[in-house]
Amino acid sequence: MLGFLVLALSSILAGLAQSGAALFAGRALMGVGAALAAPAALSLIISLFAAQPADLGKALSFYGAAAPAGGTAGVFLGGVLTEALDWRWTLLVNAPLGLLILAFGPMLLPAGAARRGRVDVLGALAVTGGLALAVYAVVTANEAGWGSARTLGLLAVAGVLLLSFVLVQRAIRDPLVPLGIFRAPNLSAGNASMLLLGAAWIPMWFFLNLYLQQVLGYGALQSGLALVPMTVAIMILMVGFAARIIGRFGFKAPLVLGLLVLAGGVGLFGRLPTDGTFVADVLPVSLVAATGMSLAYIPAMISATSGAKPEEAGLASGLVNTSYQFGSALGLAVVTAVSTSFAASRLSAGAADLVALNNGFRAAFVGAAVIAAIGALVALVAVRQPKAAAPQEPVPEEAMNENGQASANVSEPDGGGPR
Repeated sequence: MLGFLVLALSSILAGLAQSGAALFAGRALMGVGAALAAPAALSLIISLFAAQPADLGKALSFYGAAAPAGGTAGVFLGGVLTEALDWRWTLLVNAPLGLLILAFGPMLLPAGAARRGRVDVLGALAVTGGLALAVYAVVTANEAGWGSARTLGLLAVAGVLLLSFVLVQRAIRDPLVPLGIFRAPNLSAGNASMLLLGAAWIPMWFFLNLYLQQVLGYGALQSGLALVPMTVAIMILMVGFAARIIGRFGFKAPLVLGLLVLAGGVGLFGRLPTDGTFVADVLPVSLVAATGMSLAYIPAMISATSGAKPEEAGLASGLVNTSYQFGSALGLAVVTAVSTSFAASRLSAGAADLVALNNGFRAAFVGAAVIAAIGALVALVAVRQPKAAAPQEPVPEEAMNENGQASANVSEPDGGGPR
């Protein structure tokens, strides 16, 4: 509830901003509100269905389908509000929505579990500053130069802050992220897969919007409508099939396959022509990418959270959300740098502006496809599919009694239960 209160108030601040600084401050506070709300929502789902593994997959499927639905609704309604009213309403609209959640949330949502303890402000500042500086260094590297003192200095400071975060977590009594959680099975591998999934998916979404608007000439409303089929496909596949596929094959195989399909779909976007059409060039490939995302997202989330203890559900949820958001920001920064560099080289060679722009977009799609392929490799090598039960060891013949049964002094082998 606090997260949505912060989100509503900061949306008003950003929507009414009269300067760039005020707009940036409002947007940053919106991030704070989202950072409070998103992990708490996922933690509630995990804790509610922890004792019902069969239903947990279904619940996570609905959770996973809600994200693209909200994203597409934002893009579509953002186009409507921008064209009908003003861009400021794309921010101000969050206020009444936040108030609705504040009004009905306490009646509909369980309270969740609370515990006493201090908030690790120092650790939060260190890790947030380190991640933000790392992304900023990549975003501005093309302008400043990859080997410039500015870029290297920013990356060095980011590294120092992240190292300081680790040292703080080891030293204080109530750390933001107890480092022992990374011993949970698949947690590190699952978060790495989720990071790379975000690093591939969000750049694809971003540059597809740019292609539709700047190459095909679509307006904000048209480009929003063009993303609807892909979003509907994701919702149908996640809600209708994701839980069944995971129940049949586990989470590793769909995760690897989904990232490979996503890599193939995004890679096909790397062939988009300057005179392309939505039906022939965008729609079929977007459905391939949507299939890959649908296969990979829920398995990545399960692999990143299922190994954590019940009391660590909130922390595991926060980590996987952070991995996706940081991967999205870092991936977009890297892919944008690739796109800008490629388009600039085409422009310097005397190419037409639209052709150079589209070649930059195509390079971005190829870069995102490479990231998805790396994610598939990481998932294949690092993620471990738990076994439902370990096989019983055969009892030696000398330990059998005259009735063919194991003698009483023969102990049961360890590890027979579910892992």
